[in-house]
Amino acid sequence: MGSAASTNAATGSATDTNAGTGSVGGANAGINESNSAAAAMLRAVGLTKTFRVGGGLLRAERNVHAVTDVNLEFGAGRTIGIVGESGCGKSTLGRLLLRLLQPSAGRVEFDGVDLATLTPRDLRTARRNMQIVFQDPYASLNPRMRIGRIVGEGLEVHGVATGKELREQVLELMARVGLGADAYDRYPHEFSGGQRQRVGIARALALSPRFIVADEPVSALDVSIGAQILNLLMELQDERGLAYAFISHDLRVVEHVSHEVAVMYLGRIVEIAPAPEIYAGARHPYTRALLSAVPTVDGADRKQRVILGGDVPSPLDPPGGCAFHPRCPVAVARCRSEQPQLIDDAGHATACHLVADGPLPGSGSGPQVTRRDSPPT
Repeated sequence: MGSAASTNAATGSATDTNAGTGSVGGANAGINESNSAAAAMLRAVGLTKTFRVGGGLLRAERNVHAVTDVNLEFGAGRTIGIVGESGCGKSTLGRLLLRLLQPSAGRVEFDGVDLATLTPRDLRTARRNMQIVFQDPYASLNPRMRIGRIVGEGLEVHGVATGKELREQVLELMARVGLGADAYDRYPHEFSGGQRQRVGIARALALSPRFIVADEPVSALDVSIGAQILNLLMELQDERGLAYAFISHDLRVVEHVSHEVAVMYLGRIVEIAPAPEIYAGARHPYTRALLSAVPTVDGADRKQRVILGGDVPSPLDPPGGCAFHPRCPVAVARCRSEQPQLIDDAGHATACHLVADGPLPGSGSGPQVTRRDSPPT
């Protein structure tokens, strides 16, 4: 069998683990208020995940704070890019949105219904609307299954199609993602990385979902193949009105595909705003440091590199106050003792005491960038 997570996403079953539109809501309320709760397809409210580790005869049990108090709203045809360093909680957040993981606190609503209140049968039905494209296109495919069966498994499990009709629907899906009919009876190891990712996308599309988590979908691919996959995802979004949670550490990729960008640090969102505002005028010191590290071929757009000292603190023992303060070049005493709240300012929310007191030096400066247009309303 393939990975448990990939099988769960395709068929609707889940192994829940519980340790105890493009806007934000709840504690992060205020971003894009024109996108009302009624218009939101999927909402995360106060989403928190803590894993318990250790325990036993000689070791005390400890908590890993993977995701803390995340509030997001996804609307049809919109993409929120979720960025941050490795280990900041991006992938855990993606799995919480799909309820592949059970949250320790908070809730996920789809079309206004709290997923935690659904029976197993109803949750399985709801999962037809929510799918995932995994980072590793090979590890997420069962090496013992032919491509036709991999793509059609969800259709068969949910009783959507069988026999000749199933084969026809699978061939149609394969053609839409750029795979020929000859791929139907082949195995995953016979394909390149880009082709395998197309198989993963076809599988995710099989049940006509409305929301897709794309977890680092091009990080394992070379640049040219990755660009083809990105263009395919954007075309499918325009055709079907899909909402994406696009998880990546590559800020230039996120810039290309996203309508809004959420920046995570140690499990928390520290800045979220429309993509043009993030890239032209990031406010949080962490976001600005990330953007300064993005390579550019245009010397005129080259920014002064911000070098952050040390590593991301351990989620087992996060620092007090602002989690970023041990690495922040502008931290003050207040940052060490008080956790900043995510405060909205005209649709641009930032969790930083200094930004709340006034713009940091250099705010609003940055390269002018070109990105995808918003979908028609």
